[in-house]
Amino acid sequence: MTAFVTVDQVDKVFPLPGGNEYIALSGINLEVKQGEFISLIGHSGCGKSTLLNMIAGLDMPTDGIVLLDGQHVKRPGPDKMVVFQNYSLLPWMSVRENIALAVDEVMSGVPRSERDQIVQHHIEMVGLQPHADKPPAMLSGGQKQRVAIARALAIRPKLLLLDEPFGALDALTRGNLQEQLMQICEENHVTSVMVTHDVDEALLLSDRVVMLTNGPGSKIGQVMEVNLPRPRKRLEVVNHPSYYSMRSEIIYFLNQQKRIKQLRARKKSAIARHGLEKINLEIGFVPLTACAPLAVAKEKGFFAHHGLEEVNLVRESSWRGIQDGIAGGYLDAAQMPAGMPVWLTIGGMDNKPLPVVSALTLTRNGNAITLDKNFYNQGIHTLNDLKRMLLETSDRQHTFGMVHPASMHNLLLRYWLAAGGIHPDKDVTLTTIPPAQMIANLKAGNIDGFCVGEPWNVRAAVEEIGYTIATDLEIFPGHPGKVLGVREDWAITYPNTHIALVKALLEACRYCMDEANHEEIREILSRREYLSTDLAYIHLGDPNPLVCDIHPSPKEYAHHLFYGQGVNRPSRTEHLWMMTQMARWGDTPFPRNWVEILERVCRVSVFSIAARELGLSDLTYSRGAIQLFDGVTFNTDDPIAYLNSLEIKHDIYMAEVALDTPLPRAS
Repeated sequence: MTAFVTVDQVDKVFPLPGGNEYIALSGINLEVKQGEFISLIGHSGCGKSTLLNMIAGLDMPTDGIVLLDGQHVKRPGPDKMVVFQNYSLLPWMSVRENIALAVDEVMSGVPRSERDQIVQHHIEMVGLQPHADKPPAMLSGGQKQRVAIARALAIRPKLLLLDEPFGALDALTRGNLQEQLMQICEENHVTSVMVTHDVDEALLLSDRVVMLTNGPGSKIGQVMEVNLPRPRKRLEVVNHPSYYSMRSEIIYFLNQQKRIKQLRARKKSAIARHGLEKINLEIGFVPLTACAPLAVAKEKGFFAHHGLEEVNLVRESSWRGIQDGIAGGYLDAAQMPAGMPVWLTIGGMDNKPLPVVSALTLTRNGNAITLDKNFYNQGIHTLNDLKRMLLETSDRQHTFGMVHPASMHNLLLRYWLAAGGIHPDKDVTLTTIPPAQMIANLKAGNIDGFCVGEPWNVRAAVEEIGYTIATDLEIFPGHPGKVLGVREDWAITYPNTHIALVKALLEACRYCMDEANHEEIREILSRREYLSTDLAYIHLGDPNPLVCDIHPSPKEYAHHLFYGQGVNRPSRTEHLWMMTQMARWGDTPFPRNWVEILERVCRVSVFSIAARELGLSDLTYSRGAIQLFDGVTFNTDDPIAYLNSLEIKHDIYMAEVALDTPLPRAS
């Protein structure tokens, strides 16, 4: 369908005193189909109303054009009616007279009787017949807004524009008016663009939600299709299976923009000192027991000891926040799932390769697969039991949570299922959920189980809502869990800072491994700025008997390894295995230039320098072949043959991954 409204490469710049200027909007492209309802959402100052005003012709773009039905929008007119938050009614005129004023102005050539009929029809449309002859002072806020909507629609505009039309109304009035507006727009095929701050309002009314990034220079950050059936009723909408995932997506975007704004405000230009190119760092982490090395490096002064005097640890609720922070350049470095550097480098994020390097493995192990306690009551104690149950309940779809496509949680869960003859994308459903939300989703019955890092498996067991059916010590003992990740261009720009960061965290890893420090570290992790959870759920080494009792048969708790021989040095063999698993499940193609990718991702040289300068040269490590619990051996000889040998998999695709920058000589 041809676009009814086209916003083409629109910029808006406002002059400031002293010859300066403020860039409100930059490179806005948007197409609206006839009869479509679009919502613009974003934080204050992102240019939502500015964009609406340019579509209305109330303001002109600095650059680019706006088209309505193929015509250049150069001025306001009756073909584009705007409903504002403040009603804009003439106080000395009645409801009927306010509407008639607009109709008489636009339809002066139409007979009076027909104009009166149009006014009466729109009064009845918005349910104001009993109040038709009252002045605005005698109306409620909701009634006044109904008059404004009726006046706008009475002149039969091509486009209805709404600037937070319900923002000043109470919840009940707002809800009633929203449903009335929906009905009017659907019955009359009205094309609408609305500015709102209300996520639920946007989902209820819209066909698409357009999300704007922070100003200055706001852009369209994301456009969401609202695939909820029409006609819509509020209660039916909130109970739709897709509603809360769409709502969470918009809230995530808004929270991320808020976080970016905070980081921009705090971000300073690079400060060089002690021979380091930069000493002020923003480092991202997700609240898991595995974040212990970062918390310890901060609290025990290891960052400062190595010259990194201004380190701020940024607490993200999900791994997506980490990937977006690194991609956007708002984070200097981050704790990452082991597969994320490879995943970003080969284009896992929006099919755009973003070279990311890792010079340090922060943790190994620490993950487990937990199932709903009801499964145990049905006799599901092993992988074979689970397969039998799935065959017996093939009419029901079972859902399992994991935290990110590139995480070992996802790769281990998929490998475990496939080894038992269960196809992870056909026989069950896997869904991405932030780690801290796993327990709530398991309690609510939204998922049947999950694979996640601690403390969430222990918490499910202690609260008796789940049980551990397998730990990573059984599936892939000693696998990399979390790694340090930085963008490759950052590592090239700040090489000495990168080494100092690895040194500080390597010392913190060693501190975490010492059992004498565990009670102190548990107390640090329990604080609000880190895990913000009870000490009973946090364990670093071998747990007490109560925590061990998470399954009738003895099961070793999947405690983390933070430091030691073969623990911290990045392994190209392990990264290659993760690369094959991502290709196995169709998440990314397998790169033909996989040797180059591994050389760029695994910065063994940086680790070696850091270890040598700390006097830890005995941490040498050469990873041999990987053997998992099913007896299949993986080595680096022929990854393509390995992929072809797997029985349960997606179609395998191969592609050359084009990386923009050349491989640095030092690597």
